[in-house]
Amino acid sequence: MYVHPAFKVHPAASLAFAAARGFGLVIACDGGRPVASPLPFRLVEADGKTPKLEFHVARANPLGEIAAKGGTWLVAVQGHDAYVSPDWYASAEQVPTWLYETVQLSGPVRLIAGDHTRAHTEALSATFENWLAPKAPWLLDKVAARRQDMLLSAIVAVEMTVETIEGAFKLNQHKPDADHVAIANALGRQNDGSSRAIAQRMIALRPNLEYCTQNDTQATAVADTLAMAGE
Repeated sequence: MYVHPAFKVHPAASLAFAAARGFGLVIACDGGRPVASPLPFRLVEADGKTPKLEFHVARANPLGEIAAKGGTWLVAVQGHDAYVSPDWYASAEQVPTWLYETVQLSGPVRLIAGDHTRAHTEALSATFENWLAPKAPWLLDKVAARRQDMLLSAIVAVEMTVETIEGAFKLNQHKPDADHVAIANALGRQNDGSSRAIAQRMIALRPNLEYCTQNDTQATAVADTLAMAGE
C-alpha cells in the first residue's frame, strides 16, 4: 500500500486500530487469482513475539483450501471515510479528495489444527463479547454438544503471522490550519456518521483550533428560529 509520509501511522497504533476494529477483508492469491472474504479476526500479541491474527472461514470457502497450501495473505482493515468537496476549503484551487483510515497487515498463514478449533472459536467470541460488557458473555456451552460438534466441524481456523504492518490515516494533516478547520466543520455538518467521525478525528489532531461543531450549528439554528418567532 502506498502511504504518503504525512499520513503514515506508527505500527503500534496500526495494530491497536486493527484490534479495535476486529473485522477486515482477508485476501489471498490462488494461481494468480485474488480470493477474498470479509471476516472477523482476533489479534494475538505476546510479549516480545510477532503478533498474529486468528480467524476462520466456512469449510466451503475457497480460502480454507488455499490456507492449507500456506503462502502470504493480506488483511485490509477499514475505518471511517468521507468525501471532501473542493468548495469546502478556505484556500482556493483545491481538488476533490477522500479522507480515510486504513491498516493493512500481511504475512504467512497456516491452518489451526482441528483439535484447537474450539479454543479458537471461544477466544474469538470472547473478544467481541467483552465489547458488550456489562452484558453477561455468550458461551459456546450454551449450544448443545451435538450442535457444537457440527458447527465446529463446518469451519476452518486460520492463523496469520503479521510480518508487515502499514497504516494510513489521511486526515488532511498536510493542509494549513484554516483548511483543516474548514473541512472539519463541513464534515461535521454532514448527515452520515462516517463523515462526522472523520471530523472528530481531525479535531482531535489539532484541538487548539476553533471549530464549529454540529452541535454548535444546531444550537445556532434553534436560536435563529426562536428569534424569528419572537421568543
